[in-house]
Amino acid sequence: MTIFKTSLMGLKLCCLSSLFSLSFADDTRVKATGHNAFSRPVANMPIRQRLDFSVGNSFFRNPWVASPSSTKARDGLGPLFNTNACQNCHIKDGRGHAPNSNSDNAVSMLVRLSIDSQRALKADQANHVDPHYGGQLQDFSLPGIPPEGKIDIHYDQLEVELNGGEIVQLRQPNINVTRLGYGPLHPKIKFSARIAPPMIGLGLLEAIDARRLQQLADPQDHNGDGISGKLNLVWDLKSQALKPGRFGWKAGQPSLLQQNAAAFNGDMGITSALFRRENCRSAQPECIQSAKRYRDEKPEVAPHLLQQVTFYSRNLAVPKRRAASDPVVVKGEQLFQQINCNGCHTESHTTASNYQHPWLANQNIKPYTDLLLHDMGERLADNAQEFLADGREWRTPPLWGIGLTKAVGGVEAYLHDGRAQSLQEAIVWHGGEAENSRDQYVQLSKNDRRALLKFLKDL
Repeated sequence: MTIFKTSLMGLKLCCLSSLFSLSFADDTRVKATGHNAFSRPVANMPIRQRLDFSVGNSFFRNPWVASPSSTKARDGLGPLFNTNACQNCHIKDGRGHAPNSNSDNAVSMLVRLSIDSQRALKADQANHVDPHYGGQLQDFSLPGIPPEGKIDIHYDQLEVELNGGEIVQLRQPNINVTRLGYGPLHPKIKFSARIAPPMIGLGLLEAIDARRLQQLADPQDHNGDGISGKLNLVWDLKSQALKPGRFGWKAGQPSLLQQNAAAFNGDMGITSALFRRENCRSAQPECIQSAKRYRDEKPEVAPHLLQQVTFYSRNLAVPKRRAASDPVVVKGEQLFQQINCNGCHTESHTTASNYQHPWLANQNIKPYTDLLLHDMGERLADNAQEFLADGREWRTPPLWGIGLTKAVGGVEAYLHDGRAQSLQEAIVWHGGEAENSRDQYVQLSKNDRRALLKFLKDL
């Protein structure tokens, strides 16, 4: 989670173009709390589309199995994979969490792999990957095939003192990989742990016009506010061109269709029309043989089923706020703006009028994100490149629905690797472009900090 950036530029931009100055309501939100709060369809979806939503939900929720199988619509799992169902990571359509110890199942957290190299990247390469293991560790496999390894995680404990003497306990994760199945990792390997983000409001984020994001970007900090948000430009497989990235912790995917296809391929070992090859490297002969044995020319997730899952992911509703008029919440919102949290977490956008699902068009949404990359400081750095994102940069994640995190998933886990177990911890971890805002938060009175946190929990 990336909470801070100064918004003087964003405040000015709202008047730069009539394209974004029209006033609309957000008709998509639903009144929802509790365990299923993130699993509702958008409120204004036409009734005739509910069947498509339900079909997509089924393929998102239910397990996939290995080929050959009588369950033809959902076979093709593996040979190497991280999980066998989308919802194993996106728990109840919410966020995943980091394991608390090595005995805890890490299924909702994965580890990306990359290496330092002086070789130039091709336009379609996010980074250089490990020659034996590729760009993501698969810690599960089909019978008879060695998994790539086991994630080993432990935490160093840190303390930060806030104004008034309150102590915040932080945990710094240390990641290693043991029980390697295919030889040593590259000596310059970089690990980047990632938990699954929540699924709500994704279609609305996709519907924000790219020109709006370009207006918000200020990579050279021309306005001198200390904030340098920039667009990631990533490879779009459908158009075979670079497009603005907006999904993933480093904005590494340009669309929900490609994000979903990449997850099927990278997380479950399932091919599609966009990703036609299994995740087998030359050093993994058992994986290669298994893929050859059951492979045919058809994608393992049929194009119409990938579209159904994408339809589902576009149309998960954001719950309505519960206490927006509460005086303490109002005070917290004022403090959020006062210490410039809304610089990165831009409050509102209007979705484009020509989005492919008309009910998501022309909506005045309040996701609290600019979808841009920001330097978050050395303490949050993974030192891994992803297209234009460097090792200290992360995309600003949306804050809408964040107050229902525990109600949905049973635990709280924030930031890209789930290290923060409360919103206050997540704020205190911020650095880089957010350091000034973080320091201001630390100096607030205890009552003011509580007000700001209560505002976040109402989103």
